[in-house]
Amino acid sequence: MEAEQQTDQPLAVQAEDLHKSYGDNHVLKGVSFEVKPGEVFVLMGPSGSGKSVLLKQIIGLEAPDQGRVRINGLDAADQETHEKFKTALVFQAGALFNSMSVFDNLALYLREHRMYDEKTIRDKVKRVLQVLSIEQTAKQFPASLSGGMRKRVAVARAIVMEPQLILYDEPTSELDPIRAATVSELIATVRDETNVTSIVVSHDKDLAKGIADRVGLLWDGELIFNGTREEFTSSEDDRVRDFLNPTINPSNPRFRQQRNSA
Repeated sequence: MEAEQQTDQPLAVQAEDLHKSYGDNHVLKGVSFEVKPGEVFVLMGPSGSGKSVLLKQIIGLEAPDQGRVRINGLDAADQETHEKFKTALVFQAGALFNSMSVFDNLALYLREHRMYDEKTIRDKVKRVLQVLSIEQTAKQFPASLSGGMRKRVAVARAIVMEPQLILYDEPTSELDPIRAATVSELIATVRDETNVTSIVVSHDKDLAKGIADRVGLLWDGELIFNGTREEFTSSEDDRVRDFLNPTINPSNPRFRQQRNSA
């Protein structure tokens, strides 16, 4: 399969029969899916289902034991693929430099890679801050920002690189519902403004229901669902329904103990 010639377009991602084990722990069990250019694909699943391991396969940090991830037809495990295409990762904790202002955090990548002259860099950073409505943070330092604002700055730092693929690692974790909804809307805005392909690893069901073009649900290392958000919310699969609407078993001894101690 040939890679696309234009390298400024959103990227397609294909996972083909991925298997990954650590010792006797078989974490990924034949996972396959496709993300089309410009889509928002939300990858969900309970804790320990293999989401973080799958993310590592996509960004090339680890190679699968079997199968392959392709980015526009090229092997994601090959470093040259990530040099050819521009990908960005928004870390769960933001990974911002507290010793730098927000403005300098955003400008760092462009300056380090000497991609543009300083005036162009400053114009690009200002534009991104304006698009995301966070220009008031430019002179502030990350430690002084709220959790939600740090998440927005982390997204801004990713898109100032003008990536073709953004991967988000639990972007709404540790946020209250209002701030989580703001970050979800931000991801949708970035896609609408840039047409970037977006893969979002998340526990946030409201995020998936609100902005996903497609949803994948990992369950014990297997991708048990892959479809539109409408198909996701109406699925008759018991595992999908349990994930969307978890219930407490009153006969569980731990539940009875907690209720009696309340």
